[in-house]
Amino acid sequence: MPKDPPEPTLPRRTRLTPEREGELYGAVLEILREVGYDALTMDAVAARTHSSKATLYRQWKGKPELVASALRHQKPVKISSIDTGTVRGDLQAMLCAADDAQMEKDAALMRGLGHAIHTNPDLRRALRELLIEPELQGLDAVMRRGVERGELDADNPALDYVGHMMVGAFVTRHLIEDRTADSAYLARYINAVMVPALGL
Repeated sequence: MPKDPPEPTLPRRTRLTPEREGELYGAVLEILREVGYDALTMDAVAARTHSSKATLYRQWKGKPELVASALRHQKPVKISSIDTGTVRGDLQAMLCAADDAQMEKDAALMRGLGHAIHTNPDLRRALRELLIEPELQGLDAVMRRGVERGELDADNPALDYVGHMMVGAFVTRHLIEDRTADSAYLARYINAVMVPALGL
């Protein structure tokens, strides 16, 4: 009986239109919500999107990279694109860009991914490389601009924990109150926690 050919690992990426890429990412997130990370397969994505697995593997090395890219794509705004002229304005734009219904869906999706993130090192690595690190770099740029404008003290120890505070805004409310962080809560959080900590 002939063996299945190995999964393609071609180095060149075929250019997809933004619309087609968005369709693929949307399908990935749909399947993720339906069956979870462990049961999501490249075969299922290929079937749902009428794509070939070869195309998927050319664009993304594998399932972890595809899922991480889909999660990054769905973000309503990239931190690197934010520059309102003030740190406070940038923080508001970062945390309050999505509407409440979308934030509820995103929070549920991330809670569902929690176990897979802890047990799958490839997924954890892909999320760090494709989602977390670019956002942290954008956040660092926002803080550097604030220091350069004189809004922030370069020696403020809270600068080392801005990323932690932002993640905490989204994660801890569900743990403590069993409620999703919405735009009103995030606005209060920024003013009560982040603004004083940064000395704004």
